Amino acid sequence: MRSIANRRDALRALRTALATTLTAGALSACSGGIFGMFDSSKNKKKLPGTRISVLALERELRPNIEAADTAIVLPRPADTESWPEAGGFSHHAMHHVVIGANPKVVWRQNIGQSSGKRNRNLAEPIVANGRVYTVNAKGEVDAFDAATGKRAWRVKSAPKKDDDGAFLGGGVAYEDGKVFVTGGYAQVVALDANTGAQLWRTPVDTPIHSAPTVNGGRVFAVTVENQVVALAASTGKKLWTYSGASTPTILLGGAAPAVDGGVVVAAFTSGELAALRVDTGTPLWNETVVAVRRTEAAASLPDVAGRPVIDKGRVYAVGHSGILVAIDLRTGQRVWDAPVAGVYGPWIAGDFLYAVTLDSELVGIDVRSGRILWVTQLQRFKNEDSKKGRIVWAGPGLASDRLIVVGSHEQALAVSPYSGEVLSRMKLASPATLPPVFAKSTMYLLNDKGDLAAYR
Repeated sequence: MRSIANRRDALRALRTALATTLTAGALSACSGGIFGMFDSSKNKKKLPGTRISVLALERELRPNIEAADTAIVLPRPADTESWPEAGGFSHHAMHHVVIGANPKVVWRQNIGQSSGKRNRNLAEPIVANGRVYTVNAKGEVDAFDAATGKRAWRVKSAPKKDDDGAFLGGGVAYEDGKVFVTGGYAQVVALDANTGAQLWRTPVDTPIHSAPTVNGGRVFAVTVENQVVALAASTGKKLWTYSGASTPTILLGGAAPAVDGGVVVAAFTSGELAALRVDTGTPLWNETVVAVRRTEAAASLPDVAGRPVIDKGRVYAVGHSGILVAIDLRTGQRVWDAPVAGVYGPWIAGDFLYAVTLDSELVGIDVRSGRILWVTQLQRFKNEDSKKGRIVWAGPGLASDRLIVVGSHEQALAVSPYSGEVLSRMKLASPATLPPVFAKSTMYLLNDKGDLAAYR
């Protein structure tokens, strides 16, 4: 194990290298507003003429003709009592949650740090134990009453000598009365969920850029050097590690591992997916989520930044380089793939999957066949005439028969999961880079100003 001094030197070198990389977190989306205030005005007509892509990666997705008659039938909306970790539960398959027809802001709190050019809030809030927990770019952890928004406690999770290192990513997770915190300071910390008191602190070799995933008394996280670390949730004891291939260029933030059925699936910056046994870390299979296109410069970033999803014995993951895959959980055999590039994890509901692409498209896919059922082209530029002000869309989340996405041009959309039709839109007050989370018929949004809002 490296010394603390060596880890700090390595972290400083890593920050310098990362300053020149592309970052998904640097692209803003937006949050805020009331669903009942969506503006139902019609979209502007597209300008005539031939569309020319400004990015080599961009290409037009089209629905599969063979899937034209597919009927989309979703599971009924079901409320969830908690959202205890990034992506909801450890498998990240949240299906169809509940939100009211016209929710309003019932409280708003600031988590103490806004997102800037150097430090960004990359961790989504979690909801458990009757509270909402957040960690900001400085490693400060807050606990708020989920009903009222009253702050219960705030603690610093970063070491005193390295309290500015959390900008690489990380996050929070909850299990059995403990809040687990990761960040860019090469440590995993466990806090008492009721008081914020530190229970244990375990150093690791390099900074962590994924939120932790907790399942069955084990904590899993991925470092910037593509090492999976498994710790005992009760003591912080290191149980095992697994090392994937490292890459010199990465996106800020990382994908929290998915865990289900005794298997942990980790996504790496190399474009690799690794399935490991939760008890020993023994590899079960490896697969790559990389689209081979020699003419596309963006394909040189193979990062899988979106969370993998495990559902009904399959793993679903989307890569930055331009492919979304379905893989058999037990064998590692690829079932199908689709030409979808993204940095946000897909959302699965029953037999259907939804994803936002890098080219500002919202797509619906039949997971039984991998066929694309519909494609909705969202606005791509703030100024479509000059092609300036690239818009980034975050999400989606499926709540009460609405796909919710937020955009960096200060608008949010409610889209039909059955047809892709834009149902309504609303004006947002401030930018955000994180999709919403849901619990007890409430939606929580954290924006780039560090404002956490509850909608009910």
